[in-house]
Amino acid sequence: MPEGFKLDTPRVEDGAAIWRIARDSKALDLNSSYSYLLWCRDFAATSAVARDGAGEPAAFVTGYLRPESPQTLFVWQIAVDAAHRGRGLAAALLDGLVARTAEERDVRRLETTITADNAASNRLFASFAERHGAPLTREVLLDAGLFPEQGHDAEVLHRIGPFGAPAGDRPGAHAGLRP
Repeated sequence: MPEGFKLDTPRVEDGAAIWRIARDSKALDLNSSYSYLLWCRDFAATSAVARDGAGEPAAFVTGYLRPESPQTLFVWQIAVDAAHRGRGLAAALLDGLVARTAEERDVRRLETTITADNAASNRLFASFAERHGAPLTREVLLDAGLFPEQGHDAEVLHRIGPFGAPAGDRPGAHAGLRP
């Protein structure tokens, strides 16, 4: 985690700040504020926030374990507040969350969807796969025609992993992923 920031588990009280970061990103599909509050309650174990020196959320990543594939973490959204961009927070959040869920929940794979025009997210997940020596595949998951509103691009599924067999003395530890 970059200096001055702390990786943490989100709390319900963080939901409003996370909603504002998502809204201000101009890149994410904004969900209702209610959904971010619930996300911080029901999916806190598979999500993370980066807190600034004052303890306020500066960035977040939300995720969940796929019910049909409980060793797969699906990353729903990731965003950094504009005032804190360019410090490596998104990569640090992603690395930290995957390391934590690998340790605590035996996560071995990561999935996310990204539109083709979201260059920052495409780079973030490609560099994650490269840093961890994990294979990356891409395929269209949700074609643009499935969305009820006009102008929504296709969502491309990025599959990363497996991260490797358990390694070291600790159960659940994975090669290349450190908490």
